[in-house]
Amino acid sequence: MLPLTLLAALPLVPVWAAPYKCSLKPQSGVSAAASSTGSSSPSGGGTGTTSSGGIPASDLVSMSWFAGWHATADPAFLPANISWSKYTAVSYAFAVTTEDPSTVSLGASDEVLLPQFVQAAKQNNVKAMLTVGGWTGSQYYSTVVSTPENRDTFANAVLGLVSKYDLDGLDFDWEYPNNVGIGCNNKSPDDAANFLSFLQTLRSQPAAKNLTLSAPVGLKPFVGSDGSPMTNVSAFADVLDYIEVMNYDVWGSWSTAVGPNAPLNDTCAPAADQQGSAVSAVAAWTAAGFPASQIVLGVPSYGHSFTVEPSAALVSGSESTLAAYPAFVASQQPLGDAWDTNATAGVDQCGNPTGGPSGIFDFWGLVEEGFLTDNGTAAHGIAYRFDNCSQTPYVYNPDTKVMVSFDNPQSFAAKGSFISDSGLGGFAMWETGGDYEDMLVDAIRKTAGFSS
Repeated sequence: MLPLTLLAALPLVPVWAAPYKCSLKPQSGVSAAASSTGSSSPSGGGTGTTSSGGIPASDLVSMSWFAGWHATADPAFLPANISWSKYTAVSYAFAVTTEDPSTVSLGASDEVLLPQFVQAAKQNNVKAMLTVGGWTGSQYYSTVVSTPENRDTFANAVLGLVSKYDLDGLDFDWEYPNNVGIGCNNKSPDDAANFLSFLQTLRSQPAAKNLTLSAPVGLKPFVGSDGSPMTNVSAFADVLDYIEVMNYDVWGSWSTAVGPNAPLNDTCAPAADQQGSAVSAVAAWTAAGFPASQIVLGVPSYGHSFTVEPSAALVSGSESTLAAYPAFVASQQPLGDAWDTNATAGVDQCGNPTGGPSGIFDFWGLVEEGFLTDNGTAAHGIAYRFDNCSQTPYVYNPDTKVMVSFDNPQSFAAKGSFISDSGLGGFAMWETGGDYEDMLVDAIRKTAGFSS
């Protein structure tokens, strides 16, 4: 659910991340979930009108993830700061898997904050969900769904959390089935099949009958036993209310050039620059049998930054026109906004080196750091480009040599139109605290078909 590079941004938080959609992990501290009991989910959402895709506004999903660790960040973002009226569901990130299928881990601070989050959601008639997994929290997913016994035990564990915290839904963020993910995830060729069996087991429980069950997914269908994306995932649609396609972190510091963080389309880009997009992802999932109406488009309220020399950033002979896909200086990762830190060098749970800044700029951070004005437009002295293929913007400060690939109200409006025109089920934004004055969420709601 979040940017992979955010791992380096949280020195005090054991790592888990997004693109993935997720790249971060909650603070240390463990709590076990045990017995299962029921919880019914409230209704939320818009009213009245119907999107051009034929889905009533009242059925559209307007979702976001709440990053619990930002409640103690500077600036702090608390449940009370969420614009609850904009959402039908908000999911708390994260609980994580463990080697023991009877235990789902929550940080000690999460055990305090999660009840406050749930209470605020219910007071606003918004579904309170919990996301399990994430980039560093998926290490043992393969284990906990590997056998019928483990699946029963894990189902009881997550239902125990539902009962304990009065949750309305569960969001299973496995990054990713039959893939090592962060680098040391347990994996099996049977992961996707076992995941389906687990979801079927869970959904069959009386306590799960009225729960919202969802799963953040990559741009292609789950990897099957043959090592390739599955060609038939229709059975997952029978047990999940929806999937959130994590269309972000498509390009970043791991790439060879500065590209769009969250391209709406890439079929119009040069072949070498077609790394995936909302258009290609929806095509892949629907071709594999997942209904468009149960696909929720993941959208980012943040962007990635890069150090780019003026000679690469600007079109030859121009002092203001930005070049497409410029090379960047990989050894000079800029510091992002106030939520970013220059983390001390270390290693993650798999022994991968970590440290330094993530370079992440939330949308509010771009305003705070002077790239954008209060109305979301490029500030004086900042070069700006809007790419018509990917439908995403870029800003560049020639003095600091920092370029940021991000999303703004214009790109969110384009994504909302795509949601409506394609008959998708709605949107899910990583993360709730990244917006500025609700500019992004208002833009996508307006064009996606919400009544207000």
